[in-house]
Amino acid sequence: MADSDPSPTIAPAPPTLPRSIPRDRMALLFMVMLVTAAGNTAMQSVMPSIGTALGVNDVWISLAYSWSALLWVVCAPIWADRSDQRGRKAMMALGLSGFIVSMGFCGFALWLGLTNALPAIWALIAFAAARSLYGGFGSAAPPAVQAYVASRTPRSERTQALSLIASSFGLGTVIGPALAPLMVLPLLGLTGPFIIFALIGVAALVALRLRLPNDEPQFPARGNPYAYAGGSTAGHRDDGNGTESSEPIDGEDDSLPEGKLRWMDPRLRPWVTVGLLGGHAQAMILGISGFLVLDRLGLRDTPAEGAGPVGLVLMAGALATLLAQWGLIPRLHLGPRAASLWGIAVAAIGVAVLGGAQNLHSIALGYAIASLGFGLFRPGTTAGTSLAVSRAEQGRASGVTASVAGASFIYAPALGVFLYNTSDWLGFGLILLLCLAVFAIGLRTLQPDEKLTRDRG
Repeated sequence: MADSDPSPTIAPAPPTLPRSIPRDRMALLFMVMLVTAAGNTAMQSVMPSIGTALGVNDVWISLAYSWSALLWVVCAPIWADRSDQRGRKAMMALGLSGFIVSMGFCGFALWLGLTNALPAIWALIAFAAARSLYGGFGSAAPPAVQAYVASRTPRSERTQALSLIASSFGLGTVIGPALAPLMVLPLLGLTGPFIIFALIGVAALVALRLRLPNDEPQFPARGNPYAYAGGSTAGHRDDGNGTESSEPIDGEDDSLPEGKLRWMDPRLRPWVTVGLLGGHAQAMILGISGFLVLDRLGLRDTPAEGAGPVGLVLMAGALATLLAQWGLIPRLHLGPRAASLWGIAVAAIGVAVLGGAQNLHSIALGYAIASLGFGLFRPGTTAGTSLAVSRAEQGRASGVTASVAGASFIYAPALGVFLYNTSDWLGFGLILLLCLAVFAIGLRTLQPDEKLTRDRG
């Protein structure tokens, strides 16, 4: 996982902050994404053990996320469109609130099941219902953050800026599994990470409310209902009163077209196609990894001992993701097409290694290689989607991106676990085929980086 270059700078430095967004404001956006990512991966690191302790089949644990993912697909574009009208900050706050309430109720439902106060099947149903709050309302935050950044950065800086935001998720996936075993407390048991991250989310929400300037429309637009919509159409500057006013950044067309931005819009179709197929591959790996650790390390009979090894594997993957997003993308100046194609190729290698791994070291290595690849691929497709449309359409484009990401988790994790339980190589074989399909389609259809990243003035 480490670079063999003997230079003294071994750990990658975070990418340069975009010049158009103040450092303290970028830190707040980073924090919003970090908290939700850390909480979700902490949950993922303990769920295989919780499912085993409840005596629930692995597939049902994976399916418990499906309703939430479906709601995410439906709701993310709605919240993204609403952020154009109500402002990005309001939607970030709504998303954090959904995360807080969902984590709290999920933890309580599973605690009732683990203490035998509720039958296991009803505890899982209650968990799925509580998780749907994250899909319905938590989906408001990521599109708002992406649109906030995309609408304030020139085209030539946008891949690195969105990579930095994506890396907040990567850092969260390091922190979550690292802290999860420490949060398994005597009273709360395996549900400790749920409750503690809900409280951390409350602190993040308070900081967001107090420190990020309001970007709500201050007066009605004339002729265009989006003209003053919190950054959807222009660059921003403080007006001295804790709010923001708008002014153009470059020569892009800032008029918002009528109608919704659809997945199959000709400008977006190549990016949506590869994003959807690659997202399914990534979702299957995430679904399988925890159960694979329990099986190949012989921990099915002692599920409480599985949180640590699963957390270590997820941490290895998260560190590799950070290497991709903080190191490779900015240092190699990778554009959306290059990041997407190189990323999915590396991910395929990692999937092959993971499929044959039999001990903790080789499992962590395979998962890290796959995560390195997906760490390149995800920012690449996100930036490609953003750059394919005008600045005025960034809110809608971020909704499409979030919706595509959510669609990958409706059934792919459960399908991956089902195939894995049927045959190891059946599951991993399908994931490899998806990666190869993405590479072939992307090589033929994705726009050249030189065209996408050129500033328009």
